[in-house]
Amino acid sequence: MSHTPYQVIYDTDPGVDDAMALYFALAHPAINVLGIGTTFGNVTVEQAATNAVYLSALAGRNIPVTKGAARPLRRPKPVPPAHIHGTDGLGNLPTRLPVEGRFDRRSSAQFMVDMARARPGEITLVAVGPLGNLSLALRLEPRLPRLLREVVLMGGTLLEPGNVSPVAEANIWNDPHAAQHVFQAGWNKLTMVGLDVTHRVILPLSLFKKIADQQRHVATDTLHHAVSFYAKHYSGRHPHVARVHGCFGHDVLAFLYLVNPELFTLERGRVRVATSGPALGQTLMSRKEPAHHPKASGHLDPSFTQVCMQVDAEACSTVIENTMLGRWLG
Repeated sequence: MSHTPYQVIYDTDPGVDDAMALYFALAHPAINVLGIGTTFGNVTVEQAATNAVYLSALAGRNIPVTKGAARPLRRPKPVPPAHIHGTDGLGNLPTRLPVEGRFDRRSSAQFMVDMARARPGEITLVAVGPLGNLSLALRLEPRLPRLLREVVLMGGTLLEPGNVSPVAEANIWNDPHAAQHVFQAGWNKLTMVGLDVTHRVILPLSLFKKIADQQRHVATDTLHHAVSFYAKHYSGRHPHVARVHGCFGHDVLAFLYLVNPELFTLERGRVRVATSGPALGQTLMSRKEPAHHPKASGHLDPSFTQVCMQVDAEACSTVIENTMLGRWLG
C-alpha cells in the first residue's frame, strides 16, 4: 500500500457498481479523489453527473464533478440498461434528499487535462465507463500519456465471455472507437481490469446490509438500496450468483487493483479493439513480445497494456468489507 495517498480522478457513469467503487475509494485511506468525470453508459451523462454529485454530497464530500461524453464517438447512442441499474442508475431510489453539490463547468476531458498539466506525474485516472472522455482528453493534450502517473480502466475481456455480446464487455462495446484510441496511446502504465477478474468476485447483498447496519448513515443506506436492485438482476441471471444473492463487483475492482495489486495476476501485451462487425467491442491482446522489448530494464513497452487475468476473490471481498466498515463517514 502506498504511504502517500493515490491522487485520483474518477471517470464514471454511476451506475450501482460505480457507486460501490466511489464509496470504496472515499473510505480507503490510500485514495484521495480529486475530481469526478462523468459519461453516458449505465445512464445518460446528465443522470451520471447528478448521481456523482448526490453520492458525494451524501457522504459529506465536496468533490468537483464534471459532465463529459454524452454519446459514442462514432456509433449510435446506446439505450441505458435500466433493467440492471434502474432508470436513475441507483436502483430507482424512492426519494432523494436535497443536497448541495459542486458542478465544475469544464468538460470532463478539459478537467483531466488541466489537472494533469498542473500536477504532472502525480495523478492516476481510474476510468470505469465508456472511454470517450479519455479519448477527447488525448485530443486536447497529446502529451497526456506522459503527464498522468497511470491509468486503470474497468472494461474489456480476453478469455471470459462478454456481457453484451458473446465477446464484448459493455464499457468497450459502448464506445469501441474511443477505447481503441486509448489502448493505442502509449501510457506510462495502463492496466485493464476486465471481466476475466470481475466475474470471479461475487459480493453478497448481505455484505452491504452489514455495512449499512454498522454505519447507520444515509450514504450506506442508499448504496444498500442500489445494490439490492442490482443483486436481484444478477441473481436472476446467474445461478452461482443467486446462491449468495449478490452481484459482481465490476468497477470496485479497478480501485482494488490500485491499492492491492498483489491480489491480481497480470499478463502484458498489445490490446486492440474490434470497431466493426459481429465482434464489435471485443478486446484482443497480442501476447507476443517484440525482440527489442527491454525486459531487463523493468520498463514496459509504452504500447503495452497490463491485463488482470486472475484474482484472489476472497481477499478482495475482505478488503472491501474492512475498508467500508471503517470510519469514513461523519
